[in-house]
Amino acid sequence: MIKEIIVVEGKDDVSAIKKAVDAEVIVTGGLGFSDNLIKRIKKAAERRGVIIFTDPDFAGEKIRKMISSKVKNCKHAFLPRDKAKKGDDIGIENASPEDIIDALKKARVESTEKRKEFSKADLIRHRLIGSEDSSKRRDVLGRILGIGYCNSKQFLKRLNNYGITREEFKEAVRRLD
Repeated sequence: MIKEIIVVEGKDDVSAIKKAVDAEVIVTGGLGFSDNLIKRIKKAAERRGVIIFTDPDFAGEKIRKMISSKVKNCKHAFLPRDKAKKGDDIGIENASPEDIIDALKKARVESTEKRKEFSKADLIRHRLIGSEDSSKRRDVLGRILGIGYCNSKQFLKRLNNYGITREEFKEAVRRLD
């Protein structure tokens, strides 16, 4: 049983989550959600905590940002795009129960205080920007650390905001190389 309440985009996501874990789920119904839904998520966060688990696409990322800007101390779970893909469709509903469990295990709280543990120099040193294979390296490292795939600017932000330690980073880079 997952203690936190999981926030997803649609009803099909709920079915996929329920096949993987025993958890309570809140559905946003897409981008146009109401203030009442935000109030409900805030209450859930206060009571038991929430995990935002949206699709690895533009709309999912936008929903994630909208919720986390209004609800503090949310955990974030990320599913790699290839684990969420079925034909042209990308969504949590396409993931296997094992991949959903793995993503939820790696869920992290976004820090409200600004950290500067990692810098652009770290990304350059480890070929996460400025190299031919930088995009692929960020993808694999994002999987290992459970922070998802994104561009280099967003990746640096996630390294600093999701409480990644220097040791975790070094170990993940070692596995990558």
